Amino acid sequence: MRASREELPTRAVACALTSRRLELESIEVRRPVAQREIMVAGQPVLRQKSKRIKTFGPSIESLVADMVDTMRAADGLGLAAPQIGVPLRVIVIETPAEHDEEGNEVKTTQMYVYCNPEIIAASGEEEDEEGCLSVPGYVGAVKRATNITVKGQDAKGRQVRTKAEALLARAFQHETDHLDGILFIDRVDSLEKLRLVKPKAEGAGTSRDEESEQVTIQQRRRLA
Repeated sequence: MRASREELPTRAVACALTSRRLELESIEVRRPVAQREIMVAGQPVLRQKSKRIKTFGPSIESLVADMVDTMRAADGLGLAAPQIGVPLRVIVIETPAEHDEEGNEVKTTQMYVYCNPEIIAASGEEEDEEGCLSVPGYVGAVKRATNITVKGQDAKGRQVRTKAEALLARAFQHETDHLDGILFIDRVDSLEKLRLVKPKAEGAGTSRDEESEQVTIQQRRRLA
């Protein structure tokens, strides 16, 4: 059946609108980057025990997105919600891609989002240096389990579980410590294993953040 001359313009407009709608739907809508301030040692929220998440929804998904943006902007491997001033049991970890000797990617970047994480199994022990976005400029040797199993929920509340080893296992342990108000400097068993990696330039002043960190190190020295 052929369309009349009167119908053709209407159909043309309808086709154009449908084409435009499909074109718009195919465009990925990118959320603006939301980088939040990272709390540094000396700020009370880092010493609080974080609350479990009971209700999941857009607010938790938004929090996770902000955490990922903040972590990436700071070139971090992981981040816990208290580090951006939110005392909730949420962590994010992103492991870098791995390449072989010829530069070929053998393992892609992996993102882990855990709400209410629990380490339910751990074995082995190794000591290695750690740093922290909330303790800028310092690294220290910390003993951690080599292999762990962690369970929890994703940003939508679905159950997730991961078996981790080596760097990933260390990252999970480091980030879950944050949820209980523990910093890596609390686990350094000797001050000789704690060192400054960003010495100030000669004659430079001391910032508030650095003053907070120096106070924290002094507190750690008294506890040692």
